[in-house]
Amino acid sequence: MNIIGLDALVFGVDDLAGCRQYLIDYGLSDAGNGRFEALDGTAVLIRAKDDPSLPADLGTASLLRETVYGVADLATLDAIEAELQRDRTVTREGGVLRSVDDLGFALAFQVTVRRPLSMPAETVNAPGAVSQRGVNALGLPPEMPALPRSLSHVVYFVPDTAKAEAFYARLGFVCTDRFTGVGPFLRPAGTTEHHSLFMIQTPPFMKGCEHFTFHMGGPTEVLLAGSRFVEKGYQSFWGPGRHRFGSNWFWYFNSPLGCHVEYDADMDLHDDSWTAREVPMSADASQLFLFQNREKWAPSGPPPGGKPAH
Repeated sequence: MNIIGLDALVFGVDDLAGCRQYLIDYGLSDAGNGRFEALDGTAVLIRAKDDPSLPADLGTASLLRETVYGVADLATLDAIEAELQRDRTVTREGGVLRSVDDLGFALAFQVTVRRPLSMPAETVNAPGAVSQRGVNALGLPPEMPALPRSLSHVVYFVPDTAKAEAFYARLGFVCTDRFTGVGPFLRPAGTTEHHSLFMIQTPPFMKGCEHFTFHMGGPTEVLLAGSRFVEKGYQSFWGPGRHRFGSNWFWYFNSPLGCHVEYDADMDLHDDSWTAREVPMSADASQLFLFQNREKWAPSGPPPGGKPAH
């Protein structure tokens, strides 16, 4: 089944105005009607928590109400419909197929709305390699843009990762890597990205969305966007740093969406010749290195707070 990846995530929230401002400050474009888009058209949608058009909630504190996957063509929609109709209710209206997974997460599938992007990645000049930037070309031009390019992945808290993984295997998702006793990193057949879905084993009352993220153009954009987000008053939760599984750079923030929101960049790509790795969860397995944001300072004086420089 040629599922490409996430097209959108839909949330039912308490504070529409606060969530709208958060998503705009994060870097998404307000497309109207509660839709906030990355450069390729993938999106986050927000609705009032009691909006009757939303699927039922998960019965927990999670505000995620629907996960929307983009597929390559109508034949894929037909295949998903045939598979899911074997044992659950499926609806199809206006080109959107809807159902629920085995843990109760509402799902939708549609021919993808993703727009093709033609944008350069960050460039690097390194000894021993052909220069990626010409002479007098700045690696950090003034007012360098740092905008989310594409919806990358979502992470679920689930009470039964084995049951959840078996469901997504029916839709063609495969495990790229796994943390023992924690959960799998899954990628659908239509992408080579390390994962579109990661699941973490938790008690039932925690079931829901732990975080989601959009891809940036490179690590500098992650750091720029994150720094600008901090300057607007948003609270850093984890990062910046670089993960081991997936190799992606990351920076997570608290949000009014009932989950964390991440910037990421430079994710590994894999195909069916890849053999999934499995290791126990640990700080060393989770990240290669981790930084902490702080106020700027210069070597001519101590950091803020009067602490001596080391």
